[in-house]
Order: sequence, then C-alpha cells, then structure tokens
Amino acid sequence: MTSVVLVHGLYHRPEHFSVVAERLRTAGTEVVVPELHRGSLVADTAAVQAAVDALQEPPIVLGHSYGGSVITGVRGAGHLVYLAAFVPDVGESAAGLGGASPQLQNAINPEPDGSTSLHGGRAVDILYGDCPAPLAAWAVGLLRVQAPGCGRAVPKHHSWKHAPSTYVVCAQDRAIDPGLQRKMALRCTSVREWQTGHSPFVGQPDLIVELLRELLATDIPRSD
Repeated sequence: MTSVVLVHGLYHRPEHFSVVAERLRTAGTEVVVPELHRGSLVADTAAVQAAVDALQEPPIVLGHSYGGSVITGVRGAGHLVYLAAFVPDVGESAAGLGGASPQLQNAINPEPDGSTSLHGGRAVDILYGDCPAPLAAWAVGLLRVQAPGCGRAVPKHHSWKHAPSTYVVCAQDRAIDPGLQRKMALRCTSVREWQTGHSPFVGQPDLIVELLRELLATDIPRSD
C-alpha cells in the first residue's frame, strides 16, 4: 500500500490532520483528507468513497470518532484504522452504540437552525485535554458547526467484515468512553491501546504516523 485516506470526526476539519498528513507526504506517501460535513452519513461516506476510488491502489483508510461510521460504509480499503472510533454492525449507529460521553454531550450547544456547535472552553478539556495549550487552542479554533442526525445514521455496508482492521483505543479519552472503545475493538483484526486523549493527531501525531508507516509496509489486497 502506498496511500492513506484520513477521515475526521464530527465538528472537525481536514486541517486537524495537517501535521500527520505533512509528515506522511514528506516520506513519499500519498495522503487524501476528504472534507465531510456533507449533511448526512450517506453523503459523507460518498465523499470518502470517491477519494478511495480515485487512488491507484487500495489505501489505508483511517477514521476518527464519527469517522468510524463513515469508513465502515466504504468499499475498497486495503486496511481500516479505527481511531477512538465507532465500529457499527448491521442496524447500528454511533449514537446507538453509546455515542458521546456525558461530558461531551454537556459541551454541545444547539443552534437555531437545528445544527450544533461545541462550547470552546469545554471542548479544550474533553477533546484536547492532553495536548499543549497552544495546540489545543489551535484545534478548538478549527472546530465548526455540525449538521444534525449524522451520528444517528446507520451504514449500509460494513467494511470491517471484509478488510483487515486495526482499532486504536485512546485510554484517556473523555469524549468516547474507553470501555466502549474496547468493546468495539473486538470487532477488528488487531487492537492497539495508547495512553492518549481523544485526539492524538493533535497532541501526539508521531504515534499515528508510526502506525500508518508500519501498515503501509504490509501488502494487502483490495476488499469488496
């Protein structure tokens, strides 16, 4: 495998993966970071599917948080990486699996049009509590408004049943309960556990880069 697709979670942007993407590209890896926020899980999945289909070889597809629901519906990955992410089975959604922690739920602000945003001060602690203050402030500044309903949607395909997968449990996570992560990880081929918060791509990007470089060295055929 020679390429990687990085899929962000709710409220996030591709720019949150900028350090990881830059370091991989410097080493010669093709990296695509699709923009989600297309209004629904179906539309988000289609955006990532288009990115996968445009690549010459089956890529590693990494999904963070809600991005796990997105990559679950994508076909053609060489390897799936679920980073503190949801791994839904048939009929399941991220919300149905357990969804956001009580702390994260308390940080969600309803907007007049039905969308939601995150309270900046609370988001620092919940999403980036283990990150240096300047990095946490940068990451919070990138957060955007989220359309409703994505976390309650159910994937139509379940790629982890067809492609090899790695689950990364973030043991200090305050956004998705680590105990829930460990249960979902049982659905994956292999499991890693890191002593990080919810967003290691901000605070400890080298962990992600090293994992992806390791997986890139593995030749895996395209899944369905």
